Amino acid sequence: MIVIAESGSTKCDWAILDEKGNLLFSEKTVGFNPYFHNEKFILEHLEGSENLKTHSEAVTALYFYGAGCSSSDLNAVVTSALSTFFINAKVKVDHDLVASAYALYQGKPVICCIIGTGSNSCFFDGEKVTESVPALGFILGDEGSGSYFGKRLLADYFYNRLPSEMQHDFKKEFNLTWSEAVEKVYQNIHANVYLASFMKFLAKHRNNAYVIETVREGMARFIDVHVTSFSKFHEYEVSFVGTMAHVYQDILEEELKKRDCKLGQIVKNPVDQLVAYHFNESSKLIHAIS
Repeated sequence: MIVIAESGSTKCDWAILDEKGNLLFSEKTVGFNPYFHNEKFILEHLEGSENLKTHSEAVTALYFYGAGCSSSDLNAVVTSALSTFFINAKVKVDHDLVASAYALYQGKPVICCIIGTGSNSCFFDGEKVTESVPALGFILGDEGSGSYFGKRLLADYFYNRLPSEMQHDFKKEFNLTWSEAVEKVYQNIHANVYLASFMKFLAKHRNNAYVIETVREGMARFIDVHVTSFSKFHEYEVSFVGTMAHVYQDILEEELKKRDCKLGQIVKNPVDQLVAYHFNESSKLIHAIS
């Protein structure tokens, strides 16, 4: 069996395949990000998946693409956990930016963007993944992401700056105190995921002018920081993976048009395209660790 996994900070999509690339089954777990999660955390959640546990010894090759997997030291944390769980598998761990590049590539150079719990961008010419600006994480960056908007929503709630109907609804739904919020945000290794969890509330008020303008500002900020940083960005399609890009694609498209950018694809869950790339576009990847 071959496993291809694509992980953000919130969730991880697993595709379990036979040697010819036929899908045997899919699985979802929490996301694994070595910035926040250690080997013990990863193993505990892998053990909690009966499907993965049942087939773990049959897996011979595993390709894991994850948020935070951006250095050899960080990748080693994930590799160690995966190798312990999938005892017969040769494991390759790479960055989620690489996964977005493979999933969004359609035979021509493309600017690839992630807007989910966090955000990031790269340029892919079919061979090399190139970054222009760094990903600064949810405290300093992650423009346009779930954690970015979650921070804004919480701040405006405690500043009493939400529209009255949203202020009332937020209090009724969460009954959140400032001390509870401080603990969740400042003393929680999963603070980015916690902040992004408020996107369901934002979606609930999707047509409120506050939400529209807040999302517009965030998407514009993402484009101005991440997309226009690439030279000759007008010449290439700009494609996206991630829930936030999918949910607010209308606003995203409007902001791209304002900057004369060419919208390519918007893919909510890239794992299917990632599988297709591995087996169809570049079969050498499948055999690289076998």
